[in-house]
Amino acid sequence: MTFPQSYRRILSKMGYYDYQQGLIYRHLKQGIGWQKHEKRCRDFIIKAADLHRPEKITILGSGWLMDIPLTELAERTKHICLIDIVHPPPVRDQVKQFKNVELSEQDISGGLIDEVWRKAGKRTFLNKLKSLAEIEIPEFRLEDPGLVISLNIMTQLEAMPLRMLGNKAKAGEEDFYNFRKKIQESHLRFLEKHKSLLITDTAEIITDSSGNISEVKTLLADLPEGTMKETWRWDFDLKGSDYVMKRSVIEVSAIIL
Repeated sequence: MTFPQSYRRILSKMGYYDYQQGLIYRHLKQGIGWQKHEKRCRDFIIKAADLHRPEKITILGSGWLMDIPLTELAERTKHICLIDIVHPPPVRDQVKQFKNVELSEQDISGGLIDEVWRKAGKRTFLNKLKSLAEIEIPEFRLEDPGLVISLNIMTQLEAMPLRMLGNKAKAGEEDFYNFRKKIQESHLRFLEKHKSLLITDTAEIITDSSGNISEVKTLLADLPEGTMKETWRWDFDLKGSDYVMKRSVIEVSAIIL
């Protein structure tokens, strides 16, 4: 599946392409902090593949493939489907060497981006959406996906919708909190219908120049126990590119459902 140009223009207006390029730029700039996290992701994915021995693997949020052990997975299964809303050209080139790897462009939120654009995209400051209740939160669906891997995407599904709705909807902090939670719960419901592996951030730990520490919860839904779980810290912003004189560390949970 490939989205038409009209949909790609919507993604551009909502800032997706800047976000996508920003990821690869940050990866190159942050160095070892990101490399350690990516290795933990790859190692855990291999554990899940060895545990389930699936004939098919579907990866949600494949991105730049930095955290995917694609060669190892291609040797362990008959078919791999990489799903993201847009696959960068270098990724398309990279997967050509694998005969059993397929690329698919889909909105992993189930259509939330289109829903938000239709109901809020053309609104102005004088004509804001009256309530977030007007936005329907759809559920993503796939037929026979095999082992599903949700990879550092769960808390990102809300990013573009929230950016737009923050300017175009009448809503308070509690409204946005509940909206984010419902998006995450919808994603979890999909994963729990299949053999799944979830890797997601759960909180951001920020340390300022005085040593003061604050924590921001990024995961609002309740995670299931699963059959195997690991946690680690991702040195997300060791070089202080996001905050002046501050450092950011991400708490990560990996769960085999």
